[in-house]
Amino acid sequence: MTGHVRISIAAWVATVLGALVLTPVFSGPFLFISAFFCAIVTAVGIGLQNWRAPRIVVPIVQLVVLIELISLSFLHNTMKWGLVPWKATAIAFNDQMVDAMDAINRYSAPLPYDRHLLLFASTVIAFAGLLIHLVAVQIRQAAWAGLLLLTMYTVPAATVHGGLPALLFIPPAVGYIILLSAEGRTRLSRWGRRISGVSHLDAAEPIEASALGQAGRRIGLSVVALAALLPALIPALPEGVIGNGSAGGGGSGSGAIVSPNDTMLDMGKNLKRGDNVTALTYTGGPPEGVYLRLTALDLFDGNTWRRSDSGEGQKIGSGPLSPPPGYTGDLSKVPENKLKIQVSRSFRSQFAPVPYPLRTISLKKNWKFDASTLDVLSTNGSVVGGQDFNLSWYDLKPTAEELNDSVPGGEPDQTTSDVPARTPPKMTELARSITAKANGNHYLQATMLQDWFRGGDFTYSTATDSSSGMRALEKFLFQEKTGYCEQFATGMALLARTLGIPARVGIGFLPGTTGKNNQHIVKMHDMHAWPELYFEGSGWVRFEPTPSVRAATTPSWSNPANITPSNPTTAPTTAPTTPGSTVDPENPRLPGERNLPGESGLAPVGGGNWFTNGGAKIIGSSLAVILLLGVPWLVRTLTRRRRYSREPSRIGIEGLWAEVRDTARDLGLDWSEVATPRQLGDWLITQVPEETQPAALRLARGVEAMRYAGLGDSFPDLRPEAEQVRKALWQDVRFFRRLRARLLPPSWRWYLNRGSSEASDLLDEFDLLLARIRSALTPHRTSRHTG
Repeated sequence: MTGHVRISIAAWVATVLGALVLTPVFSGPFLFISAFFCAIVTAVGIGLQNWRAPRIVVPIVQLVVLIELISLSFLHNTMKWGLVPWKATAIAFNDQMVDAMDAINRYSAPLPYDRHLLLFASTVIAFAGLLIHLVAVQIRQAAWAGLLLLTMYTVPAATVHGGLPALLFIPPAVGYIILLSAEGRTRLSRWGRRISGVSHLDAAEPIEASALGQAGRRIGLSVVALAALLPALIPALPEGVIGNGSAGGGGSGSGAIVSPNDTMLDMGKNLKRGDNVTALTYTGGPPEGVYLRLTALDLFDGNTWRRSDSGEGQKIGSGPLSPPPGYTGDLSKVPENKLKIQVSRSFRSQFAPVPYPLRTISLKKNWKFDASTLDVLSTNGSVVGGQDFNLSWYDLKPTAEELNDSVPGGEPDQTTSDVPARTPPKMTELARSITAKANGNHYLQATMLQDWFRGGDFTYSTATDSSSGMRALEKFLFQEKTGYCEQFATGMALLARTLGIPARVGIGFLPGTTGKNNQHIVKMHDMHAWPELYFEGSGWVRFEPTPSVRAATTPSWSNPANITPSNPTTAPTTAPTTPGSTVDPENPRLPGERNLPGESGLAPVGGGNWFTNGGAKIIGSSLAVILLLGVPWLVRTLTRRRRYSREPSRIGIEGLWAEVRDTARDLGLDWSEVATPRQLGDWLITQVPEETQPAALRLARGVEAMRYAGLGDSFPDLRPEAEQVRKALWQDVRFFRRLRARLLPPSWRWYLNRGSSEASDLLDEFDLLLARIRSALTPHRTSRHTG
C-alpha cells in the first residue's frame, strides 16, 4: 500500500470517528450517509493521485463530486436534466440550511429527525472530511488535521446544554492517532526527515523508531500544551463544550438553558422549542400562583437588552436579603409568603427562579444575590437544575392610588432611564400621543401604555423574529404589530423611558397551572417577559402589556378605575387633545414633579456619547484588526533584530544569510533554494549597486567558508556586510511592493513552515532524550565471539 493511500484511508477513518460526537445532536442515518460521501471523495482522491493528477486538481474534483453526491441524494428534483446542479439547486440548498439552523436555534438536542437536519449534518461532516483529506494528504500536514476534528465539537457546543459525554472524546482521539500513525509510517517507509541530533548517538543505541510510539508522545505533549494555552486564549468556553460540572446537572439532553450572557435570546428559544417539558414545580403562595423572576434586564444600547454590570454580588446569609430598592414603607408590616421550589434537571439556568421582592432563600453555597435587582445568581457557573429550595418574599401590592400619588424623584440607577440616542423620534411622539390624557402623571401614563398594547391592534405570536433591537421594535410598533412577550415588554419599557419613567425588563415565568395541594406546575413554554417601572416609594412595579391570549389578567394595581377622584391634580384631564400634542400648559403639574426641559415634556435622555453608544466597540475592533495585521511585520522585525544581535558564530552567520534571503523574498526577488552560497553570491552582485557588490561577495564567501571550510572557533563578523546588502536590496523598489514587504512580507509563510518544522524537531529531540535515558538505564549487550 502506497503512502498516500494509507494516509487517505486513515483520514477517512478519522473523519468517521470524529463524527461520532454529533450522535447526541442529530437523529437519523446521518453518520452512514456522511461516511459514504467521505468514502467516495477519498476514493476519487486516491484515484487521481494514482493517475498523477496535479495536486491542485485533486481537491477541486473532490469538491465537484461531493456537490454532485449531495445534490443527487437530497436535491435531485432541482437538478437540471436530473444530473447537473443548477441555480435552483443552490437556492434549495440554501433554504434547507437556513431551516436547519433555525431548528438548531429553536430545539434542544437531540434534534428531531428531519430531512433538512439530515442534509445539514451530512454536509458538515462530508466537507470536514474533504478538508481533512486536503490537509493530511495534499498539503501533507496530518498533525494539523486535528484542528478540523476539533471543529466538529462546535455544533454539540451550541446545542447539547448538558455537555458531551466524556467517552465521546475517545473515538476522535483514536482517529487522530490512526492518522498520525499512518503519516509517521509513511515518512519512515521513505526515510523521512532526519531525527535531530542522531549524529550524537552511538549507532548501537536503541532509538525509538515506532511511528505509533512517536505519535503517542506527540499527542500527549500537544494535549498538555493545548490544555495549558487554551484557557488563556479563550477565557470562557460555551457550556456545551465540556459541561458545567454542576451537581445534578445530568438530564436527558432535552432541557433548556438560560445564561447571563443573552438571557432574552435564551427565553425566545425556550418559548419556541418543541418539547414543553416541566421546568419546575412550587408549593405554597397564593392560590392564583405567583410570577417567578430570573433576572431583570436594565441596560439597552439600541441592539440588545442585557444586565448591567452590578459588581460581584453579595453572599446569601441566614437573614433577610437587602430591602427592595425604592420601597420606603415599613417592611415589618408587609405580609410575607413562603414557597418550596423543586427545579427540574432539564432547566439549566444560572439564575434561580424567585418571586420579587425576595426576602430569604435557602440557597447559599455557590450562590449570590444582586442588591439592585434581588436576582439570585450562581457564583461558579453551576445551574439551578435539580435543586430544591425554600424561600420567602414580601407580598408587596401597591394600590393604584399609591402609584397615582407617587411623586417622581431621583433616578434609581444609572441605566434604567437611558434612551439610546438613535431612538426614532416617532417612538417618542407615539408614547406622547398614547398618554396625552395623563397630564404627565407617570402612573396614568404606564396604565395607558399597558392598555394600548393589550388592545385589539396587536397580535400575540411566537412565530415572529426573535429580536428586540431598535429596528425590530420599530417594525413591531408601527408595521407588523405582531410579536410575543419579548416585543411587548421591551416596547413598553422603551416607550416608558421616553416619557421619563425608569423602566427595565423582567425575565421569568408565568404562575403556571394549579395542581393538587396548592402545587403549581411551570413548564418551559411558561417563560415570560414583562416591564418593570419605577415609582418613588413603591420601588419597581410589574406591568403586563402582553395580550390576554398569553397573560389573562393584569396586576391589580395597574387598574386606575378605583382611584378616588378627590385629587384633581392627578386625575386625567378632560381637555380635548389631539394625538401627538403636548400636555395642556394651563393644567398645573403634579406636586413635586420634575421641571422637564424643553416643550416636549420629556425626561432627560441619557443617550450617552459616541464613545458609549458603540464607539468603544468600533475603536476596539479597529485596534484588534490593526494588531492582527501587524503580526507578520512584528514577527519579521523581531526576527531581524534577533539575527543581528548574535555574536559571530556558526548560528549567527546562518542567521544573517537567512535575513538576506528573507529580504529578497519579501521584495519579490527570485532567490533559489537549490543554489550554493557561491552561486547566490554571484546572483546578489547583479541585484545590488556597484559599491555594495564587494560586501555581497564577502558575505557569500563567508557563508561558504563557514559551511565547507571548517573555520573552527574563529568566525568573521559579517553583520556590516549583511546590513549593506539588505539596504541595497531595498533601493529602487516600487512603493507598493515596498509597502507590501513591510506590512505583509511574503516570507511570513516561511516562518510558519519553519515553526512547524522546529516543533517537529523539538518532538524528535524528546524522542531522542527518551532513547538516551533508556540506553543509559538498560545494560549494553555484549556480543560473544567464538573462534
